[in-house]
Amino acid sequence: MNVFKKLRNEYVIWHANRVKLPKFGAGNIVRKKAAFSGRVQKVGFRLEIYCIARRMKLTGWVKNLKDGSVEAELQGEESQIDFLVNCMQSLKRASVKKMTIIDLPIREGEESFTIVE
Repeated sequence: MNVFKKLRNEYVIWHANRVKLPKFGAGNIVRKKAAFSGRVQKVGFRLEIYCIARRMKLTGWVKNLKDGSVEAELQGEESQIDFLVNCMQSLKRASVKKMTIIDLPIREGEESFTIVE
């Protein structure tokens, strides 16, 4: 890993751990697929989603797509997913130009959140 990428990743982890999480009430468990396009690769976007999702105990995955966008499947309380999506839309080092969200069936037995390479 080159020095720049290592520094960026350390900054992203530091930033994601500083995001103030509101108190979420018990809500409906849902699964959503979110696709973000714009300047969302090579800025730590996946790592930011991963860190915040893990902090909120969401399950699912996030990955870069060949067209330059980032896609994630997020499962957990709907208010938590909405919060995470809003965080990513307002991320200063990225520029989300377009975002789509679709509802998916819940995946039973999923226990963690991962970055798909």
